[in-house]
Formats: sequence, structure tokens, C-alpha cells
Amino acid sequence: MTQLATTTEPLAQDRPPARTPARRGRIRYARAAAVFVGPFAVLFLLFYLVPIVYAVVQSLYTVQRTGTYGPAQEVFGGLTQYRLVFSDGPFWRSVGRMLAFGAIQVPVMLGLALALALLLDSGLVTGRRFFRLAFFVPYAVPGVVAAIMWGFLYSPNLSPLKPITSTFDLLSADTVLWSIANVVTWVYVGYNMLIIYSALMSIPTEMYEAARLDGAGRLRIAWSIKIPMVRPAIVLTAVFSIIGTLQLLSEPQVFRSFSSAVSSTYTPNLTVLSLSSIPNFHLAAAFSVVLALTTFVLSFAFLKTAQRRSNP
Repeated sequence: MTQLATTTEPLAQDRPPARTPARRGRIRYARAAAVFVGPFAVLFLLFYLVPIVYAVVQSLYTVQRTGTYGPAQEVFGGLTQYRLVFSDGPFWRSVGRMLAFGAIQVPVMLGLALALALLLDSGLVTGRRFFRLAFFVPYAVPGVVAAIMWGFLYSPNLSPLKPITSTFDLLSADTVLWSIANVVTWVYVGYNMLIIYSALMSIPTEMYEAARLDGAGRLRIAWSIKIPMVRPAIVLTAVFSIIGTLQLLSEPQVFRSFSSAVSSTYTPNLTVLSLSSIPNFHLAAAFSVVLALTTFVLSFAFLKTAQRRSNP
């Protein structure tokens, strides 16, 4: 009876392997990660990847009519829309205009943001919490509202600064681009300052103490320690600024009501918007895809250049 009982017991190799504490911890970690990442993944798929795929698909179609007054039909056109994009002179002139805009506006904006962040971190300013909030407040103003406010200040007939606006036409074809640049700078300096200031706060204070023991002053510490340590934050804000420059829409759209120099093709996004209003969705989708690829190439090239300079 004893031998029979032992033979009916399952063999050790037939038993399911017991979960070790390490394996149970990995399973719990994977489940927790899925719970937290899952909502983001769903939203990322629905509101980012799906629209991109939809735009690419739409850009491959064209509208044809059978006869003069026949019904419009969507047919597969291949790269027909892209040939129109690359032969569109006003669109590429708007891209060049935005590149000139970014070449001047972005360094000025980031230079001001870096100077304000260093000033707040220097300890020379009392009430840092107040000034940190004050510098950030313009970013809380919607871009449309900021453009309307500055448009009234630039307008010769409406501005309270008539001695300036009557002497300098800030809405002319030669100056309106830089008037828009001033609005963008005013809005986003505080946002970029906060990113750089957060990076400054993460620098260990021991580095400053060691530099002071070696006789370094405030300017030397800022130039040799603070700026090199926040270089990744500066690069990040520069990439964001390059992307935002090529996607500029709200400010020039509002300025169209103040200045005749701002046309429907003044910026790349205005071109896409005007085509969508006709409507010509397939050509607008092709413009959007080309603009997205151009933005990606420029941002990636800048990022790689910055990495090579920081790691010679």
C-alpha cells in the first residue's frame, strides 16, 4: 500500500515550475507598466499615428471629374500631389521665410531665456518665485490673444504708442515678419527659461563650492559650469523651437487682419490651411507630409550637429 501511494504521486518533472519571488516581481512590474503606459499608448496611436497614416494615404489620391460638370471621384494618383508640392514656388518661399525667421528669432529667444534663468539662479535677485512666475505668465496667454494684443500695439491707428508706430511701420512687408517674431519671443521666452532653470536647479552645489575655493567668480562659474551643464536643456529647447517655427500658424493668421503683407501662403501652415478651405484635402495632405518630413530632417540634423560638438 505504501509503494502504491508513492507511485501515484506526480513526478517532480511533471509539476509546473514554482514562481520564484524574482519572477513574481517581474510579472507585477510588467502589469504595472502596462497599466500606466497603456492609456498613453492608446492615445498616441489614435491621435498621432493614425492621423499621420491617414494623411499619407489621402496624399496619394486625387479628384477627377467625368466631363465638365460630372461628379467628382477620388482616384489613386500616386505621387501626383507631391509633384505639385515640389513645383509650388510660394510654398517653398514660405519655408525659406520661416528658416530666416528661425535663424534670428530662435537664438535671440534662447539667449534671453538662458540669461533670465542664470539671473534667477545667481542669487542676486530677491523674490525669485515672483519673477519666475512673472516670466512664465506670457506663455499662459493663448497665441491668438497675444497676436491680437500685439497687433493693436503695432497698428498706427489703434496703438497707444503712436509716436513709434507713426515713425516706423511695423506692419509693412519688410518688418511684419520681425513683428511676428517679437510676439513669438514674448510668449515663449518664459517657457524655455523654465526648462533651463530646472536644469540649473539639478546641478550639484558641490561643484559651485569647489569652483569658489579655486577663486572662480559668478561669471566664471556661469560660463564654465552652468552653461555646459545645461547644454542638453538648451539643445532640447532649440529642437522644440525649430519645430514650432516651421509650424507657425496662429500669429501670422491673426496678423492677416492687421497687415496686407501677410498672404495666405506666408507660412507653410497657412498654405495648408488655405488649401483645406478650398477644399483640396489631398493636396493639403501632401503639403503636410512634406512639411513634416522637412521639419524632421532639420530637427534631426540640428540634434546630430549639437551631439557632435558636445562629444568631439
